[in-house]
Parts: sequence; structure tokens; C-alpha cells
Amino acid sequence: MKSYNIAVIGGDGTGPEVVREAIKVLDAAAPKHGVKLNYTYFDFGGDRYLRTGEVLPDSAVPELRKFPAVLLGAIGHPDVKPGILEKGILLRMRFEMEQYINLRPVRLYDERFCPLKDRTPEDIDFVVVRENNEGLYTGAGGFVFKGTPHEVAIQESVNTRRGVERCLRYAFEYARKRRGGQPWKGLKPDEVKGGKTAQLTLCGKTNVLTYAFDLWERAFNEIGPRDYPTIKRDYAHVDATTMWFVKNPEWFDVIVTDNMFGDIITDLGAMIQGGMGIAAGGNINPQGTSMFEPIGGSAPKYTGKNVINPLAAVCAGAMMMDFLGETNMAQAIENAVIRTVREKLKSLAAGKMGCGTKEVGDLVASTV
Repeated sequence: MKSYNIAVIGGDGTGPEVVREAIKVLDAAAPKHGVKLNYTYFDFGGDRYLRTGEVLPDSAVPELRKFPAVLLGAIGHPDVKPGILEKGILLRMRFEMEQYINLRPVRLYDERFCPLKDRTPEDIDFVVVRENNEGLYTGAGGFVFKGTPHEVAIQESVNTRRGVERCLRYAFEYARKRRGGQPWKGLKPDEVKGGKTAQLTLCGKTNVLTYAFDLWERAFNEIGPRDYPTIKRDYAHVDATTMWFVKNPEWFDVIVTDNMFGDIITDLGAMIQGGMGIAAGGNINPQGTSMFEPIGGSAPKYTGKNVINPLAAVCAGAMMMDFLGETNMAQAIENAVIRTVREKLKSLAAGKMGCGTKEVGDLVASTV
């Protein structure tokens, strides 16, 4: 039996509730796949910060590096000023553990929950690969004359060839693995509906951000033909990408983009796949500790009410197992989520599912 040590951070708000259900499902699936999971819990979050004044102890990252994976509930506390926990915990962990990929599958499980007319699961099935360590999130910049009528605020986007290229290579490899690396055979995006083969779309803004995305586009077009000739390459401005997510989501296979644009388009992706309650993501260091989480935040207004949808956390657990190489276990969990969504739930929204948080966890665990 294979054994994995997992770090668990319940975090704030409804985070501990959804993590409990994810662990319930993981523990139900693990013995069926010859897996044993050993959990170590950490109390990083708003309550600890309010109690001790410490956002993240210096010992935290070295300790977390001892684990192959972290399962995170949520970070964000209503009594803590926005930015303190997000920068001090989330961004610090992502940066210091070099989780340079944010991986966001966008997959519709049931057309009842899609806000787009006449869209089916075959239409909405793509993945966003977001650069996770650079861009506007590095914190480069500052203020001049702060608090005066002449105040100037500067926020700089930092893009390095190393950071861009490693993100692009991950995306190319992911596209090749996802579709088997088959060529597109000359098909244009608007000629494809279902049965897609490997395509990687660079999402940027080359007509305005002429320095940062010049680097992205040059690297994309250098690496692609040389090292990944079977992957169809495509480009879309970020504003066009958001339009096509709504109008023609079936055009997309794998999308690669920078930190800021990735943050924006993945929330739109969550909506067209059914909402934040089903959207999971991974912060990936391919050679190190990676962290998996529901992307919907802490939702403090629902804390302790047994109404929050735990399926995003359950899907994050499945992503974690896939990262650890337990592909069959990951697929079994996702299949159980799909059955639960299609056969048992009235909605994916908090308080409208037709059953509570714990009951949803029970439903998935019983069929995994």
C-alpha cells in the first residue's frame, strides 16, 4: 500500500467545512486504490493572525516543504483587512515554494447548471494554465506623495524569460498529455466542435502590453515549432478570450496566460462550468510541494450553516491525487462527483443544493 503525507490547512470561514468533506471522500476512496493518506493539520489563517499577530511563521514554508502536497480550504477573514492574509499566506506560500503554475480545469458536469444557453458538457471542457509567480503579483512598485492630491501609485508587471518559458513548457506538455499530441490537421478553431485534438492558446494583450507580451509571444512561437510541433498554437487577446468563453467555449483546449489575466479568466471559467461551488485549482511545483484548493474563497457568511457546496474542495482533492500519480483514484473521485451532481443535486449554489454540506460529502463518499 502506498502512503502519502498530506499537509492540511483548513483556513478561514467555510474552509474547514469543505476540507472535512474532501478528506471524507479521500478516505473513502483511498483503501479501494491501495492508498493510505496521513494528514498533518496547520492552523494558518485569520483566527491565528488575530490571536497572535503573526501572519505566517518563518518555520511554515520549510515545514510545508516536507510534504508532497497541501490541501487548502480558504484564506480570507472578515475581521482582517484585505491583502494581509492573501499576501502574507497565499502569495508567500506560492512564491517561496515556487508553485509557478496555477492549474484550473474548466469542465461542465451538467448542463442544468450552465448559464449559457444550449451548452453541454462536450462544449465546456478546457484547462487554463496560469503563471503563478510573476507578473503584477510580485509586488514591484510603490507610492509617491501618498495621501496627497499629487499621489502616484505604480504597480509593475515583472516577466522573466525563465518564468515565462517554464510556464509555457508546462502548458505545452499538458496539452500534449491531455490530447495525446495529435495534430489539428489544419482545422481552424471555428471548424471544431467536440472531438478536439491538442491546441494551446496563448491569452495576452500584445497590442497594448507591448513589452511583457512581446516576451510571451516570442517565447511561445520559438518553443512551439521547435519542441512541440504536433501542438496547434493559437493566440487570443484577453478581452476576446472572455467574449469567446461565453460565445464559443468549445474553441478552447488548453490556455496559457500570465498571472493577472489568468486570475480574471478563471473566475469566468468557474461561472460557465456551474459556479464557484464546483471550481477547483492547483498551485503546482512540478518538482516540489504543490497546493490544491477550491477557488471560491472563504465565504464567511455561510460559516457553520452546513450550506456551502464542498464539491470544489472534493475536486481539489482529486487533482491532488492525480498530481501524486494516483490517476485512477483521482478519476474515481471525479466520476463520483459527476454522478452526485447529475443525479442528486438541485443546484450548485450554497443553500440551494437540496441537501447540506455534510450530506453532499456523504453522497460522493458513498459512490466513490
